[in-house]
Amino acid sequence: MEYKHNPPTLAELRQYRKPIKNDRIEHLKSLSGGEKLAVYLHKQIGSLGFFFLLIFWTIIWLGWNMFGPIEYRFDPGPAFVIWLFTSNILQLILLPVIMVGQNIEGRAAEWRAQMDFEINQKAEHEIEIIIAHLENQNEMLLEMTRKIERR
Repeated sequence: MEYKHNPPTLAELRQYRKPIKNDRIEHLKSLSGGEKLAVYLHKQIGSLGFFFLLIFWTIIWLGWNMFGPIEYRFDPGPAFVIWLFTSNILQLILLPVIMVGQNIEGRAAEWRAQMDFEINQKAEHEIEIIIAHLENQNEMLLEMTRKIERR
């Protein structure tokens, strides 16, 4: 965008500028209750705490069923059928939750990318205006220098 005449004034530039929105807040407002729950579960499942909880639960389960009193063992070794069944069911339940959470986080990343693009466009426009102002000032200084040299 070239400015043949005077570049826009600061007031015109401010009028052009739209306020910058927090895209994360906008994205969270757009989520339904189920999507908010999926994002929460996605963050919890993906945490180190959840990993340690599963490790702790597995050690307790296997330890009890291997070394606990024989009459109280509910899933004795070496089969561990209930443990395998339970862990597979847990995986089948958590897998879609993780996928939904990743999809929602992907949409948030797309929103952020769009907001970054818009900000970059604004910055480019403002830089062009600054360059136009500098070129205008440079022309004025050269003209003033020529007038001084003529005297």
